[in-house]
Amino acid sequence: MPILSKDEAQTILKKVLSYSKADECTVTLQGRTRGNIRYARNNVSTAGATDNVSLVVESGFGKRSGVATCNEFDEATLRRCVQRAEEIARLAPEDPDYVPLLGPQQYLTPVSFAQTTANITPDFRAKAAADSIALCQDRKLTAAGYLEDGASFLAMRNSKGLEAYQQDTSLDFSVTVRTPDGTGSGYAVADFTDANKLDAKALTKIAADKAAGSVNAKAIEPGKYTVILEPAALVSDEGLLNNLMYSLDARSADEGRSFLSKKGGGNKLGQKLFDERITIYSDPLNAEAPGNVFDGNGLPTKRMTWIEKGVMKNMYYSRFWAQKNNVAPTAFPSGFIMEGGTQTVQDMIKSTEKGILVTRLWYIRDVDPQTLLYTGLTRDGTFYIENGKIKHPVKNFRFNESPIIMLNNIEAIGKPQRLGGNLVPPLKIRDFTFTSLSDAV
Repeated sequence: MPILSKDEAQTILKKVLSYSKADECTVTLQGRTRGNIRYARNNVSTAGATDNVSLVVESGFGKRSGVATCNEFDEATLRRCVQRAEEIARLAPEDPDYVPLLGPQQYLTPVSFAQTTANITPDFRAKAAADSIALCQDRKLTAAGYLEDGASFLAMRNSKGLEAYQQDTSLDFSVTVRTPDGTGSGYAVADFTDANKLDAKALTKIAADKAAGSVNAKAIEPGKYTVILEPAALVSDEGLLNNLMYSLDARSADEGRSFLSKKGGGNKLGQKLFDERITIYSDPLNAEAPGNVFDGNGLPTKRMTWIEKGVMKNMYYSRFWAQKNNVAPTAFPSGFIMEGGTQTVQDMIKSTEKGILVTRLWYIRDVDPQTLLYTGLTRDGTFYIENGKIKHPVKNFRFNESPIIMLNNIEAIGKPQRLGGNLVPPLKIRDFTFTSLSDAV
């Protein structure tokens, strides 16, 4: 039952809505299948698969709302779920940000599903792990990796006539490779909609080369350096570019809580804030990194330019804040695309007189939300560049940097690569601030 067709899902949602006695009701049905394999010390440690379907009912009376969930679909359970949501709604305080439910919407036709990924078997996962492990064993290195794949669907329906449905697939692979003495470490990561694009051996080779090359790292003085940041150093669950995109909220800016806030009130929409080579947009129909065609409220997503040639072109307006400011609301995208060029990381290295190559940043934390200043550490392969070549590995650094400053200090932009559902190029940046050394590898 985990992956229901549009008709199957909407049949259930119609039934649930028929039980509602609330002023408004939204019902969301989502299901997914997931498979995974994990290995460490060149041995598989865990493997498994899960599937689940769950229903969420949100009932509203005026400005009060309540939510209940269930994952059984007999009539008694469905009725009780609706009743529970209504009971909670009657007890809830009024929501000062309340807006009425959306009516029927028009959505793009999604391109986020690949049957090859939905058909993945345990044998596929085992082969990917075996290829990765064998390469490392041959080179007397140690691999630790994780592969997870899955297919999912999301269906929505409400009492105002909104109806939405989408399927998607995803595959995520990451591997860390260490030298036997633990002093060298390398990392590679990738994700895909279509499983046919995975090459676990090639990704592992990248990590293995970095691990072997990062032994006997030398300490150099912290300070401002020209850096080449690979995509994994820019995008992650808490990456610098992710944090920038999450900060494009109009309400935070209008209320003075954002780097987009203007002194005296208002926001910086329409102002040039970045290097003119910076253009970032979202496109749910991008073939390489497709996204959701509607957001969690059922608002349609579409191609949207957020930053164009360094200028803030659009900001995220929730339905409440859009209504308050008499503008159109903005669906928040599931991924973003940063335009780039044709250079590879190797091309950037060749053009660098002195600098540092950074594989990955991690443990990134806020320092100042109004300047988007962050701190964190380099990891899994940091190298000193001199006269267009990698001269030697260097010990890891702690950094203090803001993506605002970073995107104003651009020296070169490489070819975009998919990571985390986004398309992001490697960046060559001058005057990147390293504040101290770290003994971690």
